[in-house]
Amino acid sequence: MLLQMMKSKLHCVTVTEANLNYMGSITIDEALMEAAGLLEGEMVHVVNNNNGERIVTYIIRGERNSGVICLNGAAARKFQPGDVAIVMAYAMMTPEEAAAYKPRVVIPERGTNRLV
Repeated sequence: MLLQMMKSKLHCVTVTEANLNYMGSITIDEALMEAAGLLEGEMVHVVNNNNGERIVTYIIRGERNSGVICLNGAAARKFQPGDVAIVMAYAMMTPEEAAAYKPRVVIPERGTNRLV
């Protein structure tokens, strides 16, 4: 049996952009991706703390140290600049792996998304 466990999380990032005319996804600062162990193209769940919206999408690598958190495509209707969001990734693990695994949780500086 495999369990789906939280692998990593960007906690309370600030949305910097919402681009309705892009084909979809979330663009994330490469430094934040690296700190959380996230990969370009990886599926993530994104929660909007301001309005309760939740989406599932994939990651596009953003410029390193730019602080960018941009919701693209239809998600731009659910997230606006200034909203606070949580980005979560999951992984399949055996019960033994899950018992030993410690997820990466990154809490960047509020408003700038810089690593503290």
